[in-house]
Amino acid sequence: MDSRDDDIGAHAFRVAALYRFAALPGWREMRAPLAEFCASHGIKGTLLLAHEGINGTVAGSADAITTLIAHLETFPEFRGLDVKYSTAAAMPFNRMKVRLKREIVTMGVEDLDPLRDAGTYVEPVQWNALIADPETVIIDTRNDYEVALGTFQRAVDPKTESFREFPQWATARRDELQGRKVAMFCTGGIRCEKATAYMRSLGVADVFHLKGGILKYLEQVPEAESLWEGECFVFDERVSVVHGLREGEAELCRACRNPLSLEDRQSPHYVPGISCHHCHDSRTEEDRARYAERQRQVELAARRGRGQHIGNPSDD
Repeated sequence: MDSRDDDIGAHAFRVAALYRFAALPGWREMRAPLAEFCASHGIKGTLLLAHEGINGTVAGSADAITTLIAHLETFPEFRGLDVKYSTAAAMPFNRMKVRLKREIVTMGVEDLDPLRDAGTYVEPVQWNALIADPETVIIDTRNDYEVALGTFQRAVDPKTESFREFPQWATARRDELQGRKVAMFCTGGIRCEKATAYMRSLGVADVFHLKGGILKYLEQVPEAESLWEGECFVFDERVSVVHGLREGEAELCRACRNPLSLEDRQSPHYVPGISCHHCHDSRTEEDRARYAERQRQVELAARRGRGQHIGNPSDD
């Protein structure tokens, strides 16, 4: 029996983070049938379709997710789909969305071909040897709020607020990175497909990419051997995962949707559902009164057994 099936016994839902770069001339026509397929199998989450492929994270029963992946791989373009599996004790999404986008991961650079130009893939079990080399420059391609929860030892934080800012950051450092060994990583691997391709377009040739991203590393590398520090932010109601892809301790601030570590929640500015140290000084008293009423409704719904009111989750 698959070890994930044992885990599903203790957790209600299987979560699949997936992507595939591929030329999709009929991508617009895929939207409605795919949305109907997911809805008919009780699957929730977000899938993005673009001319360059598919990207998303979805959750459902083990059987439903298995059926969805098998269905996607009936399309020749999606064979070899990159999928990372984990579990969740509660449904981590509020609804199912299939969206049409210009890019399946938004970088804003035209004529970039990750299928042709991405950096050299490094398997998770080989990643430690690469980044332990003091001559290797390690770059975290994620956004600042993600990096704040956890990252690899010695990793450079570009301090970007969105992935669109990464090309400008990389271009400004082209000269200092040329001739260096560069190791890049992201949550599930998809951002690095474009980030490493862009780095190579700048003339930085010796570029490496953690295959399957942090999620695959946390799944495959024993915690005792790990060079990862902290938790890994994920774009669903679990907020973060740790080694073995277990749910982490991070929570979202419902006012600004920044992830908060256990230490962050010790701040005097943290009031559940109302404020945290990120947003306390940028919100008005009227804002806080509105958030307080929303939090009251959340707590009331929880007492009535109607589950969590999660507001408007991020579309990222």
